[in-house]
Amino acid sequence: MSEYQYYEFLAVDRPLTKAEIAQVRALSTRARITSTSFVNEYHWGDFHGDPTKLVEQLYDAHLYYANWGSRRLLLRIPASVLPAKTAQGYALQETLAVWTRGGHTLLDFSLSAEDGGEWDFETSFELASFAGLRAELAAGDLRPLYLGWLAAVAVWELADDDEEEYQRETEPSVPAGLAELTGPQRALADFLRVPQDLLAVAASDSAPATESAAAPDRLAAFIAGLPAPEKDTLLLQAALGTAPQLGPGLLARFRQSLRTSEGGPGVRRSAAQLLDAAHRHRTVRAQRERAARGAAEQARVRAVAEARDARLDHLARDQATAWRTVDDLIAQRKPAAYDQAVALLSDLRALHARQGSAADFDRRSGELRTAHRGKPSLMRRFDALGFPNP
Repeated sequence: MSEYQYYEFLAVDRPLTKAEIAQVRALSTRARITSTSFVNEYHWGDFHGDPTKLVEQLYDAHLYYANWGSRRLLLRIPASVLPAKTAQGYALQETLAVWTRGGHTLLDFSLSAEDGGEWDFETSFELASFAGLRAELAAGDLRPLYLGWLAAVAVWELADDDEEEYQRETEPSVPAGLAELTGPQRALADFLRVPQDLLAVAASDSAPATESAAAPDRLAAFIAGLPAPEKDTLLLQAALGTAPQLGPGLLARFRQSLRTSEGGPGVRRSAAQLLDAAHRHRTVRAQRERAARGAAEQARVRAVAEARDARLDHLARDQATAWRTVDDLIAQRKPAAYDQAVALLSDLRALHARQGSAADFDRRSGELRTAHRGKPSLMRRFDALGFPNP
């Protein structure tokens, strides 16, 4: 099997300096490197750098995947907008690690080779699909963190771990909007292999997204309620550009105020409860899909029967012409024409059976076979459809 590994890094908040680009270039001579990106693929060998240190020091996002199943997405976000304490509540070692470095919160979403399953030679990813997660998290949208926790629960199910662990582990705070994921969040759920049924039952306890029609008015009221000196400071920072995360920071505070005022669910579900509910959801969904396939097949059979009845009605109005058409098609001595001829004969056989004159069809088709025995290709078609062989 041919190994394949993909490494991509992205600098969002600031571009790399010339010295930093040279530092990264020393790690790979083949990589495509700019002041904001690093991309390289390996069909043999490995990357000589340490992705974790590169994100801690230089980059804001890193994507890695290998065709044997390992996957990793590493995000660096200013701790001022996403404190590590907030993210830690969603961390489970199977899929999400959280730590701080240099004023940033680091989020490490990953699946090991064992978690990923069989070798995959078809799937590919690009960091652009996930880059929007940073802005969402910085703005207080915690759905990506919950997806990381949910992915770990899915890994437990596949590993068939101790049932007691499922009972002990309770879900973290359920963010609003799980039933209406954004594009980057959907990409993350797919990347972490979150089962659709597990996500569906988790979303059943999630409030609608705060980006509802009423949210802008509520955001305006929240900003109006801030102390005047604080608003003056925020405006000055915005004008001077000294607070690049000003907008996301305000949104994060707004979302936190919503969570505080509205509260969460009264009872947190255990991993075992979620897995049991996902199993029931999967069973019901499979039953519905089977029923839908059955109904679709019945509709297809009815449509085929109705179409054939319509053809037979048309043939019944001028059977003589149909028999002459069969003769003309056979006379062409071409495979495609033979196919058309036996298809028309099949309809004529059905029509004669409907009219109670099957013996007449057997006689006429037998005469055709006798007249054209020297055409083996045509005879094989007659045999395949069971036409009489006197």
